[in-house]
Amino acid sequence: MKFDVAIVGAGIAGASVAAELAPHCRVVLLEAEDMPGYHSTGRSAAFWHETLGGPLIQPLTTASRVALEAGGFLKSRLSLNVATTEDLPLLDRLEASFAGTGVRLTRLDHAGVAALVPRATAILAGGVVEEDCADIDVAGLHAQMLAGFKRAGGILKTDFRVDRIARDGDGWLVAAATESVRADVVVNAAGSWADGVAAMAGIAPVGIAPKRRTIAQVRVDGDDVPPHGPLTIDIAGGYYFKPEGPNRVWVCPHDETPVEAGDAAPEELDVAIAIDRFETVTSWRVVAVERKWAGLRSFAPDRLPVYGFAPDAPGFFWCAGQGGVGIQTAPAAGALCAHLILGDRVELPEGVDPQSFASDRFA
Repeated sequence: MKFDVAIVGAGIAGASVAAELAPHCRVVLLEAEDMPGYHSTGRSAAFWHETLGGPLIQPLTTASRVALEAGGFLKSRLSLNVATTEDLPLLDRLEASFAGTGVRLTRLDHAGVAALVPRATAILAGGVVEEDCADIDVAGLHAQMLAGFKRAGGILKTDFRVDRIARDGDGWLVAAATESVRADVVVNAAGSWADGVAAMAGIAPVGIAPKRRTIAQVRVDGDDVPPHGPLTIDIAGGYYFKPEGPNRVWVCPHDETPVEAGDAAPEELDVAIAIDRFETVTSWRVVAVERKWAGLRSFAPDRLPVYGFAPDAPGFFWCAGQGGVGIQTAPAAGALCAHLILGDRVELPEGVDPQSFASDRFA
């Protein structure tokens, strides 16, 4: 079958681009698994906060909020970056980085941190609250994008494990074991497999590196965990934790362990590290690990997403390297990619500079 655009990968990245393109052209969405979003999207502890990823990512995050709110996918929760005395300068740097952007940040001393995290220990000397943050309903967002894509005439093919991509005249042939499709444009939204997909097409990789992230849900002593307390993040990058009920918390060692692309599984050591760090900065004690999981996050060398046509291959489009910001930026990133593919038929999100994410920055 012939399409205008074939998208490899039906996670949140591929689905967001597909939803934007489908009203304007013939699009097929190709997913290797039997259900979209299995590896990264479906395992994300997604949170919307404008400081995540730094000032170059912030316009994509901010531009996505309207769509996320309109769909009912956000539930308000504060974000709190915390620091030891030694790391207080990192809080200064955070505030300076977002000065003048409209991101609302409030500086706290230890007493202010303890007011939000009741059992914070004295090791937490200060913090910065980010006011306008929210949990994201990832499953709902992903499902809405796929549904909109299908309503607009898009075709989703699951169990389509791409094993060959080749030039086909002015376009591309994308093949799996027993099936193939043809398209004028191929969008590489394959997440941790993105460099491998590029290699199939004979295109130079950009250095997309998969990294494992581990989370555990733990039960703690007492019932004084604020159910809607803040997502608390170590400004030095050693941990984060988020309340999930009166005596339950999600803990993460903020790991970014380089791994091969595949079905990520949690390591006992990473869970133990997360618990140790949580028990060091609070006086809660973990009494049980109720569940644990791991997912893949993929990064380009400069930790910014890669959105744009490959400079060495007309019609091959990169949509990869979202790291930890893929879900919170999905609506705007999808629109950005569709604009780059179709031009002014899709509006460029306000305040977003496409050149920041262009694939030719690695050439």
